[in-house]
Amino acid sequence: MKKSYKPSKIHSTAINIWDIYLFIIVAATLFCITWATMQMSKPYDIGNPPQIHLEANYLPSYALKSFWRMLIAMGFSLLATFIFGTWAAKSKKVESIIIPLIDILQAIPVLSFLTITVAGFMQLFPGNLLGPEMASIFAVFTAQAWNMILGFYQGIKTVPHELIEVGKMYQLSWWRKFWKIEVPNAMPSLIWNMMMSMSASWFFVVASEAISFSSQTIMLPGVGSYIALAIEKQDYMAIFNAIVCMLIVIIIYDQLFFRPLLFWSKKFNSDSQEEDNQKSWVVNILQRTRALKYSRVLLEKIYDQFAKLSFFTKKISLIKNPLSIPKAMKVKSDWFYYIFLILSLLLSIYFIVNKIEIKEILLVCKLSFYTSIRVFAMIIVSSVIWVPIGVWIGLRPNIASNIQPIIQFLAAFPANLLFPLVVISILHFQLNHEIWTTPLMILGSQWYILFNVIVGTLAIPKEIHFAANNMGIKGKLWWKSFIIPAIMPYYITGAITAAGAAWNASIIAEYVTWGSIKLHATGIGGYIAKYAETGDSTRVVTGTLAMCIYVLFFNRFLWQPLYNYATSRMQQ
Repeated sequence: MKKSYKPSKIHSTAINIWDIYLFIIVAATLFCITWATMQMSKPYDIGNPPQIHLEANYLPSYALKSFWRMLIAMGFSLLATFIFGTWAAKSKKVESIIIPLIDILQAIPVLSFLTITVAGFMQLFPGNLLGPEMASIFAVFTAQAWNMILGFYQGIKTVPHELIEVGKMYQLSWWRKFWKIEVPNAMPSLIWNMMMSMSASWFFVVASEAISFSSQTIMLPGVGSYIALAIEKQDYMAIFNAIVCMLIVIIIYDQLFFRPLLFWSKKFNSDSQEEDNQKSWVVNILQRTRALKYSRVLLEKIYDQFAKLSFFTKKISLIKNPLSIPKAMKVKSDWFYYIFLILSLLLSIYFIVNKIEIKEILLVCKLSFYTSIRVFAMIIVSSVIWVPIGVWIGLRPNIASNIQPIIQFLAAFPANLLFPLVVISILHFQLNHEIWTTPLMILGSQWYILFNVIVGTLAIPKEIHFAANNMGIKGKLWWKSFIIPAIMPYYITGAITAAGAAWNASIIAEYVTWGSIKLHATGIGGYIAKYAETGDSTRVVTGTLAMCIYVLFFNRFLWQPLYNYATSRMQQ
């Protein structure tokens, strides 16, 4: 095994060349963040929206603004992950509410969130660009948070029994148990899902930066609005420039952000098959700096003093469930589903009956059924293709680390950039657009399955691999008795998030536009996209409610039983 770099003992407090390199990186990062933040709070007049230019020299500033929105949304997503993911993992009663609620929220299209919330953000910051900016950041948050919460929740729920016993043996407080045992076990899954969330942000970047409000479209300066204008103008060169720009940005933040995180996450995989093969020039700089060493010592002292506070060292019943809820809120698991269904139906009747005919409500239900067929076809096709590939990659950690940036780029590739190819192919070969627009739905969803299968395969302990090899398990028996039970919880988590992303992506796949050409496939996504474009919030809400009811039904009677079965098999 290759030895990691260990800095020599420091006898002087003087800075070295690596401190200078780190200072340059930090200073450049702070400058970019400050500039992008100042651009977000400019005065704004509804009648005079920001102008978007298709010249290539505008793309660097657009890319920085888009990435800064994604990074802010990522901060809020991490906060929500640690709060709600932990809460759901610690309390079965809360779990019965939060998990199905997240399954519903991840299926609600970005356009629906924008249509419902943009007016509130505009009123909150009148006359300021910060209103549309906050609406865009919230839309990006909805594309990031849900799979991160589910991945973190799954990581805490699957802490090995022997680690739990170690925590009891050392009488760890709930605070130390959380940070020393539960978070390390969930961290690899969380980091991979963070990468997937950043990619999902790019996938919906057009919807989040081209915002419809008061019968007009607000084009926030960014790569998404650049792509939207390029599609409207049918500018092939601008589309190509956007692809190149996205590739460069993804490489930059992968090197500066995710590569160091993946290197750091190795410390949480000491009993897995993952080897010391992650490389990062940023980590090399950090390991050689002197300033960081002293900063780390100071932070460790602050943490130790903080952890000694009485609230974090109590050995009372609070340890077993520090996030318990009042008895009055404790309901049976099944009640939540039925209560939500009843309330949704009542709300639909109250809100819609005077504006939409019953005939159209039935049409909405039928459109949701058509989209559900596309979603499950996508899950089946993606599983057949990516589960074997994900296992193959996961069994080869060196390949996993090298292929990860490529997967990131493919997952981040917005479906809108394929509109020219899709439209031209369908019209030229006279294809059925009801079928051939569906691959656009697969494009942004399949990667959830691949990422989670890779993480699940990497997490298999070495001892299990050795045992399987010693017993000579091969072929179908190897898949049936070894790999599938080991990765099943991860696969189910990926399939749930992929299904939610597919419902969300239906707004793109079922309503394709290229200039003046529009291809409208039959489905609830096309219904929502059509009326979001015209500003009909009543019909947008109607379609969203129908989508939520369908998602809730499938989660309750398909995904949740499968997940419970997978985790029970894993614990046996």
